[in-house]
Amino acid sequence: MTTSPVLAFLCRVFLRLTGWTVSGTSPVFKKYVVVAAPHTSNWDGVILLVAACTLRLKVSFFGKDTLFFGPLGWLLRFAGGIPLDRSRHQGLVAQAAGWFRESDEFAMGLAPEGTRKLSAGWKTGFYHIANQAGVPIVLGYIDYAKKEVGIFPEALNPTGDIDGDFEILRRNYGPLTARHPESKAPIVPRA
Repeated sequence: MTTSPVLAFLCRVFLRLTGWTVSGTSPVFKKYVVVAAPHTSNWDGVILLVAACTLRLKVSFFGKDTLFFGPLGWLLRFAGGIPLDRSRHQGLVAQAAGWFRESDEFAMGLAPEGTRKLSAGWKTGFYHIANQAGVPIVLGYIDYAKKEVGIFPEALNPTGDIDGDFEILRRNYGPLTARHPESKAPIVPRA
């Protein structure tokens, strides 16, 4: 979805009326993976999509396939959503890395917690996609304590040392407050 200036303005107004501020600027990269965290509520997706619209980002994202029905399904597809059947293995890392290689410009947003419930850590698909595609990871965030949503100034270029790279993620995402803090996953890699 390419965001028109009018739609970006309307999204900015919506966020202001609801008390949210947007921080950061659109990435300068033509290809990147953007992390969206923490993710503990359905509202996170709504606020993050509106913020992406405000920043005029054109981002594709995976969503649970059960959400892609009726008018909501049309809206999600329009916004860049790709239905994902999480009940079966689909080789998504290799497939997504291929999308990056085939495109001149492409961005994919992923919520590495993978669920709104407490989990043992972050799924590493976002990291492996970026590493295989040779693209940076842009750090998108939502912080309910500050009612702030945005993009950190620092991007992560995956080195292949996942534990070392996750230290950078912990430094940025550790202090953030989730909508449901008790469901915020530890920022450690999990399969």
